[in-house]
Amino acid sequence: MTQARGVHVSLMKYEFGIMASVILLSLPGNAAPKPHVVALGRWISISWRAEDNRSPPTALKIRPLYVDGRTKEFTIGASHDVTERTFVVQRIYRLNDSLPQQIVPTQWQWQRGGWLLVDRVSGKLQQLALAEFDPEASAANWFRDYAAYCGISDDGQKLFAVIVQIGRRKPLLNKSIGDARDACAPPVWDRQPVRVTFARQPDQKVTFSVKSRAVDAIEPDDSEGGE
Repeated sequence: MTQARGVHVSLMKYEFGIMASVILLSLPGNAAPKPHVVALGRWISISWRAEDNRSPPTALKIRPLYVDGRTKEFTIGASHDVTERTFVVQRIYRLNDSLPQQIVPTQWQWQRGGWLLVDRVSGKLQQLALAEFDPEASAANWFRDYAAYCGISDDGQKLFAVIVQIGRRKPLLNKSIGDARDACAPPVWDRQPVRVTFARQPDQKVTFSVKSRAVDAIEPDDSEGGE
């Protein structure tokens, strides 16, 4: 009789443990996170005009960025996978260009924006702070979690060689390399060793090596190209 009672008590404890586990698992804090669906849509053409409004409008291709089937942003250019989970892409948006005395219709103008860091798992979009980045003139070239581009000073006079790394508040490199009126091609990356070359003119190049979050200038070899 005592043995049967002990078995009954043990069975009750076992059933109670199962019920407690079910209740805990059903609580909101223990629920599995809801998966998100992040996708870039099809390319569409828009009529785009430069900010100075002096040049005639041109056709520009953009595509929407969807999160769970809803349009969150519009983007321009190619995206870059940083990790299997995250990627970066440049934003483009419509700005209200109507004058204060203009009531209807509202006049909209497309503007290039900064770069977004997109998390495919959480669906989070984060605006990246890129020093001296000019959305209209700077062409960012990405490698791993680094971005290299020619930046423009706030007064539009100076040209900067800039290297930034995602997660760092200050740029790894922010060096004046000339006049903002000089043409600057998109920087070119090399893997071994990791370095990036900025070219203001075909014959005016400067190269920087990236080592352990430090950047060093590489002096040009005068003997290069000789006999």
